[in-house]
Amino acid sequence: MTTQELLKTVKAAAPALAEATTAQKNQALLAMAAALEANCDEILEANRRDVAAAQGHIAPVMIDRLALSRQRVLDMAEGVRQVAALPDPVGRVRRQVVRPNGLTIDQVGVAMGVVAIIYESRPNVTSDAAALALKAGSACVLRGGKEAFASSKAIVSAMQAGLETAGLPADLIGLVEDTTRNSATELMQAVGYVDLLIPRGGAGLIRAVTENAKVPCIQTGTGICHVYVDKAADLDMALRIVENAKTSRPSVCNAEEVLLVHEAVAAEFLPRLKTRLVDDRAADGKVPVELRLCPRAAEIIPGESAGELDFDTEFLDYILAVKVVKSLDEAIAHIAQHSTGHSEAIVTADEQAAARFTRLVDSAAVYVNCSTRFTDGGEFGLGCEMGISTQKLHARGPMGLEELCTYKYVIRGNGQVR
Repeated sequence: MTTQELLKTVKAAAPALAEATTAQKNQALLAMAAALEANCDEILEANRRDVAAAQGHIAPVMIDRLALSRQRVLDMAEGVRQVAALPDPVGRVRRQVVRPNGLTIDQVGVAMGVVAIIYESRPNVTSDAAALALKAGSACVLRGGKEAFASSKAIVSAMQAGLETAGLPADLIGLVEDTTRNSATELMQAVGYVDLLIPRGGAGLIRAVTENAKVPCIQTGTGICHVYVDKAADLDMALRIVENAKTSRPSVCNAEEVLLVHEAVAAEFLPRLKTRLVDDRAADGKVPVELRLCPRAAEIIPGESAGELDFDTEFLDYILAVKVVKSLDEAIAHIAQHSTGHSEAIVTADEQAAARFTRLVDSAAVYVNCSTRFTDGGEFGLGCEMGISTQKLHARGPMGLEELCTYKYVIRGNGQVR
C-alpha cells in the first residue's frame, strides 16, 4: 500500500473512533495489550531479524534502543494497560464560564483526528504512540525507521488484531511501508489527511520536519541536557546524579550530555568523577565514559580536549562534555546558549541558588537535586508518552493524553440573542 493510500484508509477509519465510548476505547486498548503478549514470540523473532541486519551499521548504544526482550514486550503491553487506566480527555470539560446573560460556555476536550508520528529505531514507540493516540480519540499513522521495520510491523499486526477483537477497525492504526525519505516528506505535506505530525528522532529529522511541514507539527527536540554541580552541592549526591544521568541509558534524549561544575568544588569533584565514570567502569568491564574537557577541567584531570562542537552535540553515547564555571550565573548563561530546551538539573543545598536556576533556565523540565532521566511520561504519571516537546506552544515536556487533544467551545443558552 502506498503512503497516500494508507493516509486515505486511516482517514476513512477515524470517524469510527470518534463515536466510540470511553469503555469501548479502553476495551480495545486492553485487547491490544493482550495481543502484544500473545504475539510476543512473533514480535521477538521479527526484532531478531532487525537487530541482525543492523549489526555493524549502527552504534552499539543504538542497538540497545532497537533490541527487544520478552520483558520489554511485556512492559510495552503494561504501558498500553496504563493508558487504558488513565482518564479520558475527550469530552472532558476543561473550563466552564457562566455569563451574566445566562450563557454557559464549556471548553471541551476533543480529538485531533489523525495523528502521524515519524520516529526512528525504537520499536516500543510503535505501541506507545498507537495507545496514546487511540485513547485520545485519534487514528494514527506510524512511520518508523528502516532498522526497526520488521519489529514495528509485527507490533502493529498484533495491535490491529486487538482492535478487531474489540469491534473497532484495524485501519485506525496504519504503518507506512516506505521507509525512505519520500514517505516522511509525504506525511509532512499531507494537508487534509494529517491533523498533527509529531517527529521523534535526531536533530536532522526534527529540522527537516520543522522546515518542510505543511501540516501542524510539534517539535520533540533533541536532548542536550545539562547537570550543574553548584558550589553548595552535596558531592556524594552529585556523583550519583551525574553517573545516573549519563550512564543508565546514554542513548535516550533525557541522558546528560554536558556537566558544568562550579570552580569552588571542581578540584575535589572532578577526580572523583573520573574515578567513578572512567576507572571504576573500566575495572568492572563496562564501557568507560569519555570525558571531553574544557581547558580548566583539563588542568585537574586527564581526558580529551573538548572541541568547538562538543557543547552543542547530543552524543547519545558514553561521552560527556565537562566545563568548569565561575558562578551560578555563568552556568545559567551557558545553558541558555547551548541547551536544546529539554532537561537541565542543578545539584545544590542552597535554596536561593535552586530558585534562581529554576526561574531563569528556560527548558521543558528543570530539576533540583535529581537526575534528568526522570523526563518521561511514565515517571511524570502520564502513562507512556508520545515524545518530549521542547517547544512552548500547545505542548511542552512529556506529551501525554491531554497534549494529544485540542478543544472546542460548547455554548448553551435558552434563547439568548445579541
